[in-house]
Amino acid sequence: MKKSKKYMGRLIVICLAGAVVFCLAACGGKVELDNNLIAQEEENERVVNLFSPMEKTMPDAENAARTAMDMTVAMAEENLGVSVAYRTYTAEDHQDKTYDEVTLERVRNDMDDMYLLNPDVIMALAEEGKLMDLSGLESANNLRDVVRIANTVDGKLVAIPQEVVAYGLFINKEMFDEFNLELPKTPEDFLECCRVFKENGIETPIGANRWWLETFVFAQAYADLYNGDNTEAEIAALNSGESKYSDYMRPGFEFLKELIDLGYIDAQKAYVSEAVEGEGADFLAQKTPIVMAYWGAANADTLYGNPDFEMLVIGFPSSRGQMPVISMTGIAIGAGAEHAEDAMQTLNVITSDEALQIYTETNKVISPSKNVEVECIPALKPLNDRIQENVYVLATNAGMKVEQWGNTCLIVRDLLNGATVDECMAEFDKLQEEALSK
Repeated sequence: MKKSKKYMGRLIVICLAGAVVFCLAACGGKVELDNNLIAQEEENERVVNLFSPMEKTMPDAENAARTAMDMTVAMAEENLGVSVAYRTYTAEDHQDKTYDEVTLERVRNDMDDMYLLNPDVIMALAEEGKLMDLSGLESANNLRDVVRIANTVDGKLVAIPQEVVAYGLFINKEMFDEFNLELPKTPEDFLECCRVFKENGIETPIGANRWWLETFVFAQAYADLYNGDNTEAEIAALNSGESKYSDYMRPGFEFLKELIDLGYIDAQKAYVSEAVEGEGADFLAQKTPIVMAYWGAANADTLYGNPDFEMLVIGFPSSRGQMPVISMTGIAIGAGAEHAEDAMQTLNVITSDEALQIYTETNKVISPSKNVEVECIPALKPLNDRIQENVYVLATNAGMKVEQWGNTCLIVRDLLNGATVDECMAEFDKLQEEALSK
């Protein structure tokens, strides 16, 4: 017990877990490793190697998500007599290898046991047979249906998250009040708010980065699909080729293009900006009234958890009003893990209801377990109210043949770099054709 506590104390300085760090990484491909990798290992007969992102912004600061993860890992260490060794990586800038690129290479080469993975990487590696089936874990029996659906590939549950990642618009309510603006519900409402801000001297009303603008697209693309009465049939039509992903995606891309053309988004800055680093300072300094981020960012003091103004988190504009966008990160175990049995037992502990209750209460997030609930902070209430009404869209769905989160992220980046909407839609058509040919 003493050894475990001492070990975890040393690791707290370098590790950030859960969605707070996943959302600082994102899309990727195959790469070689470099010197941004930090290895932390402890000699022990029973060791489990966990690969995760490291927080780049204020890495030594106290962080709720990091602490929550560490607490659940300490529980596993104590209960099982194992030591969990963190191996971490974070890109330096937009020219560096992404976290996703590094995890793809590490999993394919069996370099670790457990991995914190983004949804596009989960789907890619699962299709390659590189991830273990976790459906036999006791903790898997308690998952919400939406979590199980999002992380099941070819009938196998390949990842389990410690939280459900909900994205929303972070709003400076005081700036909206200053100009007598109602919080936007539809795309038309949102454009009008941006127009008023721009005409009153706010140079760039929307702070953006190269990772999260796809949330605008998903809200408009799938508002009806996920909140209507025909979800399964519509997805089946997409998977058969009867319907086109590009037809769903076009309104969102046209909306983003309009925001860029009107100067409400700085496309050049967004294209090279890491999440939060590109827009966070201006939002906190009240130079821009709107940014997009995930639920946990509202709780973390290193991110948006302690602003000098009233902040609210709302859904993205859509035909059905303010729309939360949900994605699924997750913890997976490599099919070739050296310490597979201990890794499975460790994951079973840290995703148990007991551990998730601690994680959820510490980080004030949405739990993947149907048995665990927590009160959210006031700023998150508008977003949470919609989710509790079962109003949201999924940005990750392993039941769709075309992977959503990563592909849309990359195609949005093409738009930022000058591609036309038609060119972007052609990319979706190409992806669909490739998926249907498999």
